[in-house]
Amino acid sequence: MNSIAQNLKYIENTLADGVTLVAVSKTKPIPDLMEAYNAGQRVFGENKIQEMTQKWEEMPKDILWHMIGHVQTNKVKYMAPYVDTIHAVDSLKLLKEINKQALKHHRKINCLLQIKIAEEESKFGLSENDAIDLLKSEEVQKLRNVKIKGLMGMATFTNDSNQIKNEFDRIQVLFKKLKITFTEFETLSIGMSGDYKIAMDCGSTMVRIGSSIFGVRNYSI
Repeated sequence: MNSIAQNLKYIENTLADGVTLVAVSKTKPIPDLMEAYNAGQRVFGENKIQEMTQKWEEMPKDILWHMIGHVQTNKVKYMAPYVDTIHAVDSLKLLKEINKQALKHHRKINCLLQIKIAEEESKFGLSENDAIDLLKSEEVQKLRNVKIKGLMGMATFTNDSNQIKNEFDRIQVLFKKLKITFTEFETLSIGMSGDYKIAMDCGSTMVRIGSSIFGVRNYSI
């Protein structure tokens, strides 16, 4: 079995130029993350704020922590002192709370709007029209402590690569359209362990990869 460092090196060698790798480390112990860190990885993604905060407290401070899971507004305050990017922003209410908590810490927090591209009902996210309306709203334009840097999306969990490609193509079209007006747009976060190569063909600038680096997750903790 390959080591985490070997897995990481393999993934890095398959990434297109300009694509950022978020190592999805949720449920993984700190020694596993440190193996990736010592191999050069500096961007880690978590989906539980409490777990991420504990890791942030114990690990080197040059790590960029990305919150990739669904966020409840009442939990934002716990990660506001340190989180670099919040991926799954899907409401004005959440944006306003992130802005409020970032202001308390004299920070600007990067945010990505989550677009619902999958067919599954379980997936969160904004419709394309709702995302456009949100970005154009006066309330959002007044927020000074958040930077909306782009979009993120999750494809349907399926083996049908054509369906995955069609879903990624849809968000890429929206990303390019919005980028014309919103000049801070630079991140299209699509693609995970099973579909990141398709995502890169569809213009992904950021991929979220966990199991291919760290192995199968332990969901019992």
